[in-house]
Amino acid sequence: MPSSPNYINHVRIPENNDWVIFILIGCIFLYVFMMNIIERDASLKDFLLQKYFDASNNLPSWMITSCVITLTLSVLISQYIPIVPKFIADLHILGYQLNKFGYTLLVVIFFYLIKSALGFLFYQSIGDGKKWTIFYFTATKFYFILSFLLIILCITHYYFPIDRNKMFLYYFSFFSFVFIFKVFFYLFHKNKILPEKWYYKFLYICTLQIAPLLLLWKLLFF
Repeated sequence: MPSSPNYINHVRIPENNDWVIFILIGCIFLYVFMMNIIERDASLKDFLLQKYFDASNNLPSWMITSCVITLTLSVLISQYIPIVPKFIADLHILGYQLNKFGYTLLVVIFFYLIKSALGFLFYQSIGDGKKWTIFYFTATKFYFILSFLLIILCITHYYFPIDRNKMFLYYFSFFSFVFIFKVFFYLFHKNKILPEKWYYKFLYICTLQIAPLLLLWKLLFF
């Protein structure tokens, strides 16, 4: 070992990502439970192609898919959060405080709860409440596929030697594409899940798609 006082001994501490694999395994078990119990041993093809009037237990499937999306999205983007706000970091529950993942998970849960509640109220307010169940039935298929892409991204992000700073731009592009695709998916899906009148469609996209995303971005990155 060099004896010079200017010598700096750099010690690389290996990153422990066991928590990531535990969460992803939990998500997979949720889907196994959903497909075997809730969807009654439905195959992946049958689940994705089933029609609304032939489906059952739509609400539990939607809730489980939402949980998986919330967890995987939080795992992927939590490491890019600059800081946990001080008033959140100062909170101690049973001796624990929220880290970046905990804060991100809390914000994403808040985001989806508010978004879902406003979506339900929107359909009720325009007198098209029956379409709300068709809406979340159709959205479940979209988010189900998206969740598997997020699982793959999480594994790549934490267990492969990639430049995470550069990957942020790719993630941003990926989610931008997903958002645009989702809007067109909602607009032109054969189930006609959006209101028939164009101004209601415009109102939905602006207030329940774009505005919540801006709020989510502000809470996480500012």
